[in-house]
Amino acid sequence: MLLLGTQGWNYSAWVGSFYPTGTRPADFLTTYARAFPTVEVDSTFYAVPPERTVLGWHERTPSGFTFALKLPQEITHERRLQDAEDVTELFLERVRLLGDKLGPILIQFGPDFGVSNMPALERYLPTLPRDIRFAVELRQRQWITDELLELLTAHRVALTLSDGRWIPRDTLFELTERPTADFTYVRWMGPDRSIEDFSRTQVDRSRELESWSEVLRSLVKRVMVYGYANNHYAGHSPATVRELQVLLGQKPVEPKMLGEQISLF
Repeated sequence: MLLLGTQGWNYSAWVGSFYPTGTRPADFLTTYARAFPTVEVDSTFYAVPPERTVLGWHERTPSGFTFALKLPQEITHERRLQDAEDVTELFLERVRLLGDKLGPILIQFGPDFGVSNMPALERYLPTLPRDIRFAVELRQRQWITDELLELLTAHRVALTLSDGRWIPRDTLFELTERPTADFTYVRWMGPDRSIEDFSRTQVDRSRELESWSEVLRSLVKRVMVYGYANNHYAGHSPATVRELQVLLGQKPVEPKMLGEQISLF
């Protein structure tokens, strides 16, 4: 009922602090999947992935692993949901190759996607298949209205709760009382992109994570929860996830355990 992971896995800065020293980039995903049960894929935001890439993700992860994937920016940022049926169909056809490892699809909009775009959202959501979970991330406080929540509920789409600079955390916590789908999608983003070194924790987020853990304990009793930490939240997203795991009573996999079953050379 509660799957926690990071936003992405392909970070060379994690070698030594998360990945065992000597881990090759080709082994990052396999090693990552020993520590966490899910990951958010960022690369699909930039383009529909090739078939061989998707099949490779499937092959390099164990049974039960879950991928959350971003909808391509061509749909959300360039076409702004207009005349996007062809790209949407191709993308969904491709990611279905993940089979039972396919998790929610994140429909991420930019800060310039305002409430004036509600008609486009109203037209687009009914075109989405019901057998795949979708979550919408909106980056303007003005979006948070009863009208939006009713629209998302009607189409069983989750409202993404992003702990960043766009919507106050208190508002996010209030929204957990009104889930719009049978799952909730949480993203720990951080206030800005000033952190450039991802090898270690640089900002103490203990108070925020303690508050989130209390909220998640309540939320998970009602819906499935997917949660993903960004490196910019505290500096090193694997450590952020592990801290949350401890707070929520999950047992983290220690870094030293990750290299036991993998050839590093």
